Amino acid sequence: MKLKKLLFIFCFLLCASAFSQILSSSVEKKTIALGEVDHIVVTINDLKSEKVSAAAENELLPFHFEEVKDSISQTQDVYYRRIEFAVFEEGKFTIPALEFKVGGKILKTIPYEIDVINAAQKDDPINDIMNNKEVKLEVTDYWQLYKFYILAAIAVIALIIAVVMFIKYGRKSKDSPVVATNQTLKELDSLQKKKYVETGNYRSFYVELIDISRKFIAKQYRLPADVLLTDDLVDLMKKNNTISQENERVVEDVFVRGDLVKFAKTFPDKETMEKDLADIREFVKRSSKDLEFENLRKDV
Repeated sequence: MKLKKLLFIFCFLLCASAFSQILSSSVEKKTIALGEVDHIVVTINDLKSEKVSAAAENELLPFHFEEVKDSISQTQDVYYRRIEFAVFEEGKFTIPALEFKVGGKILKTIPYEIDVINAAQKDDPINDIMNNKEVKLEVTDYWQLYKFYILAAIAVIALIIAVVMFIKYGRKSKDSPVVATNQTLKELDSLQKKKYVETGNYRSFYVELIDISRKFIAKQYRLPADVLLTDDLVDLMKKNNTISQENERVVEDVFVRGDLVKFAKTFPDKETMEKDLADIREFVKRSSKDLEFENLRKDV
């Protein structure tokens, strides 16, 4: 009875080996130096035209193994795969069991442990391949080396010049006599549209008219008209000689009348209010001639 069982087991194993594939694998070296090329070979025999499926080329080994070359060949009966690899870190690294699918069956290799060492010793001399050679640099070579620093320096200098020019001239353009004149004329037009003259609101009319005039004198003539009393402003204009006598007269008449209206000491009629508005408008227009004369006087 025992003999029959043994015979049955032998026949089963013989049949199984006759109709199954055989997978074998080998690694050339288990200890390698940093960057040294090693290889693993996987062979599957007795395929009987079965298709073999595995990871794609250069993707079979894990992360630390840098695959140098992955070659695959297959015939009807034999699958052959040779992978050359290198490792660039010291330590022990494992090639795990690699899976290959043959038909509907999974075959696996045995795992391998690879020991990676640094073959260079601390005291080993380092020899240059060739002697150092002095290289003469041309102007173009210096340009290629330092062009980004030069361009950055030029950009910074250009930015500084632009800021200085803006501070020096940009702000002045906004405060130029023409800009101040046009702005004040627009303010006078807005005052006229409020219909203070037509409605007889003389107090609001003179308050705004004198406020516009004071701001204009302060900006155009650089006099502190916005903080001085009327009498002090008139005295300063006469001593300063920047404003022409005709314009001084207009400012003095309108400002004095405005103060009287403000304290209810006089009640101007419509014609007087219209004349004062027109006189201030003409004064603003003539102001550029005062500045031209002042510039000529300074040049002399």
